[in-house]
This record gives sequence, structure tokens and C-alpha cells, in this order.
Amino acid sequence: MEQFAAFVAIDWSDAKHDVCLLDVATGKTESGILTHTPEALEAWATALRTRFAGQPIAVCLEQSRGPLIYALLQYDFLVLYPINPATLAQYREAFSPSRAKDDPQDADYLLELLFHHRDRLKPWRPDNAKTRTLQYLVEHRRRLVNDRTRISNRMTALLKAYFPQVLQWFDDIRTTLVCEFLLHWPTLEAVQKVRPATLEKFFREHNSVRKETLAHRIAAIKAAVPLTTDPAVLHSSVLMIKALATQMQTTLEAIRAFDSEIEQLCRMHEDYPLFASLPGAGPVYAARLTAALGTDRNRWTTVEELLCFSGVAPVLERSGKSTWIRWRYFCPKFLRQSFHEYAGESINHAFWAKAYYMSQRARGKSHQAAVRALACKWIRIIYKCWQTRTPYSEVRYLESLRKKGSPLLAYMAHNPS
Repeated sequence: MEQFAAFVAIDWSDAKHDVCLLDVATGKTESGILTHTPEALEAWATALRTRFAGQPIAVCLEQSRGPLIYALLQYDFLVLYPINPATLAQYREAFSPSRAKDDPQDADYLLELLFHHRDRLKPWRPDNAKTRTLQYLVEHRRRLVNDRTRISNRMTALLKAYFPQVLQWFDDIRTTLVCEFLLHWPTLEAVQKVRPATLEKFFREHNSVRKETLAHRIAAIKAAVPLTTDPAVLHSSVLMIKALATQMQTTLEAIRAFDSEIEQLCRMHEDYPLFASLPGAGPVYAARLTAALGTDRNRWTTVEELLCFSGVAPVLERSGKSTWIRWRYFCPKFLRQSFHEYAGESINHAFWAKAYYMSQRARGKSHQAAVRALACKWIRIIYKCWQTRTPYSEVRYLESLRKKGSPLLAYMAHNPS
């Protein structure tokens, strides 16, 4: 157990933080308020370093990411212990059944948690800068993908109301081609006034060059009939579709920029080839899995720890004679999403993964439950490859199943499709 000169608990908020400090040498507890400004945080940390001669100080705070923890990361003498908000809430309720909440009191509770139960808490050891950059990039990219979906849904709903033919002419409206098309010709009347040669030139400039597709699309444009001619609907819809198309263009450009940055960073990451070897991982999931596990091989001592931490493993509850299994509520959501989505994609690329998924479905499990079960198996495989720094091999894994006498091989033999 690392020896600390002091224990600090911080109940953070947007503008100020309630701080409670225990000086180990004197046994005295101090309370105060820390303003959330870079200058105030710098002065506070510098004072702590001077007061305790640079000795390690344990800091407990109710978050694992955010401006406060980013600010504290630069001080090497601070050992950070992030606490799940649910943990603090349950601890508070044990002494305050009325659920009364007060920030200074929460700082006291955090200090008690840290001082008396630090053997059960894990200090946060940040990964190297390259891995942390990749973690932030893939998470930001996912948010942009969610924005793309949201804007696409709004565009689809709006086009159905006044210009539904666009949804028939283009397979996917989440493209620069469709955005440019709508910005040029936001109504059927506008596009029908354009000469076929102009339309053909526009499509070719946007990499739509198949003669059959061009001929069919231009013919459909000329033969289309407007859904509505109400000027009120058209005028308002034109303004909105242009706004949405502009947002979609910006989002698509941002995703491409993130993809480029992620690709460059992955090329330099020592563990990326391990995850790129996974069937169906591709550049997106390989990058997300690289960021998920990082480079610290001591972060999890067993694969079961990773299964629980990721939220893929379910929770077993017992009360009296009753036993039930439920979904794990508190976990890093993006981490669980990464494993779950990769498992779903692997069904189309790994023969055994598809067979395992189908066997779970045959047992009556829902699609989501079957994918979660498959994700559990993938985590075990990925963890082993990661720990041994060995790229994944389908042949090697199938051979290990044969040696263990896995019933999955028998299922695959009887269900080859």
C-alpha cells in the first residue's frame, strides 16, 4: 500500500469544489472551498506540493473524466481515486436515510471512503498519451456518428412531407452527393427545370458515373409528380432542408477528419495490429478496441475483471430462495458498446461466431442477449491475445475448441449454414 502524506476528497461542481483534507502526520481534518479556475487549481496544487514536500497525496473525487480530473492529471504527486457517483450516493444514504444532500458533507463522506476503504478502491493510472488521445478520438467520432443519424432521421421525415422522391432516387441520404443536390435543388419544381445534361454533369462530378443509374435517375426526376404545391409547406421546408443538409455536410466532413486522425494514430500504436487481426474489426472497431484495452497489461488481473468492468457480464442476485440475473447498470457505456457492436459485426465474418450466435438463438435467447453472450466469448479471446501480444488466428482458435471438446464444434457440424 502506497504511503500517503495526506488524503483529499473533492466534491466537484461547475463553479466551485468543496474540499476536505486529512493530514496524516497531525490527524487533523481541514475543509474549504476551491474555485474552479485554472489559476486557483494551480495555486492549490502548488501549495499542497510545498506543504507536504512533494510526497504522494491520495485524492478522491466523484468522476473519472472531466475538467477537474484533466486539471489534476498534470501533478505527478497526486494519486487519483475516481468514485462512481452511485457508490457515494449509497454510502450517503447509509448515514442519511432521508437522502438529504449537502456538498461539504459529501466531501466528508468521500474522505471516509478513501481513508477507510482505499484497499477496495483502484487508483486511476492514466495510459500513455497516444492511447488516451485515441480513446478521446474514437469517442468523439462516435458522437459525430450519432449526430449523423439524428440529422438523417430529421431529413428523412422532412422529405417525406414534401419531397419524398429524393428517398427513392438515392439509396443513402447521408452523403455529400445528396446534401449538394438538396442545396442546389431543394424542391421537385427546381430540379425539374434543370436540363438533363446539367444533372448528368452534377452527378458525374460527385462520382456517380454508372450510365444505367444516371439514365434511370434523370428519367425519374423528369417524370415525378409533386406531393404538395402548398407554398407555406414548401417555403418552410426548403429553409429547413437546406439547414439540415448543411449540418449533414459539416458532420460528414468532421467524421472524415476524425477517421484520418485515428488512422494515423493507429499506425503508430504498438497494439493496433493485434486488434486489426480480429475478423470484421476493420479500421473502426480495431481502433475502438485498441483504445478500450490500452497498453497497461496490469490494469486487470483476470479476464473476469474485464468482463465485469465492461458491463458485458451480467449481475447475479440472490435473496432468500430466489436467484436472478440482471443487466449490469453501472459501467463505462462506450466500452460496453464497443464490445457489443464488434460482436454483432463478427457474426458476418467469423464462422464459429455465427454458429455460436445461432446456437444461442436456438436456445430461445433474443438477438441482443445472443450478441452479449458472443461478446463474452470475444472478450476472453481478445484478452488472451492482448496479454500474450499474439494476433488472432481463426485456425488456432478452432483447434483449441477441438482440443477442449467444445459442443460448439458439434453444433457447427450439424448446422453448417
